[in-house]
Amino acid sequence: MKNAASKTILSRDSYKAIAFSRSHEMNMDRPIEDGGNDISASPIEYLLAAIGGCVSMTLRVFANHKRWDLGEITVNVLQKNKLTSSGLITSLVEEISFEKEVTQEQKHELLIMAGKCPVAQLLKKETNIQSIIK
Repeated sequence: MKNAASKTILSRDSYKAIAFSRSHEMNMDRPIEDGGNDISASPIEYLLAAIGGCVSMTLRVFANHKRWDLGEITVNVLQKNKLTSSGLITSLVEEISFEKEVTQEQKHELLIMAGKCPVAQLLKKETNIQSIIK
């Protein structure tokens, strides 16, 4: 997998941010209740969407290799927070569905492949984030 890069610029007066990746531009904002203007998805919502997009693409590549017709693939990613005596525990749940019928054996194989999505793998393993102020 190639190294990826992104550049983000936050506006002076609000929480509106514009992120640039390759030749693409993505707007981000915070919900109104969090002080933003809600003009686009939040960074967390983009992260959840990235997981869903990656899982669905990973499954499409696998299904095409197996010559399985899954039809449309839907991945709904939910963030769940639970307060415990140890603190806040966050978990993500991927609800995956297919337009076409799949057998139990196919479901088993597809579930294994869903776990191989590079975005989810990045989050599951320890990732070092180094912040540098220039």
